[in-house]
Amino acid sequence: QVQLVESGGGLVQAGGSLRLSCLASGRTFSRYVGWFRQAPGKEREFVASIRWNDAYTYYADSVTGRFAISRDIAKNTVYLQMNSLKPEDTAVYYCGASGPFGGFRTYDYWGQGTQVTVSS
Repeated sequence: QVQLVESGGGLVQAGGSLRLSCLASGRTFSRYVGWFRQAPGKEREFVASIRWNDAYTYYADSVTGRFAISRDIAKNTVYLQMNSLKPEDTAVYYCGASGPFGGFRTYDYWGQGTQVTVSS
């Protein structure tokens, strides 16, 4: 099992920045850890993912060049640095983790989510 706890959401003006954190704990190794988001009335969508062993990253086209995912092995924490935020980035952001053989966007474990609101 893996437990995930997100933090760092909030309200920011368009063009601003936020950094989300995801603290992971548990006995199961996760090959990938990443972020999805879900806006009101929309399906949950992939945002970014990082491979734990070598920090290889994946991004959705909509956030490439604006968001950066990273991980701190010593702290068992994954970060999502979000810059140049737009109103359309407003959503609940969920941290997710795969199992030991999972794919970069196929997660078995989820956090509770953190709200990000970008005002225009």
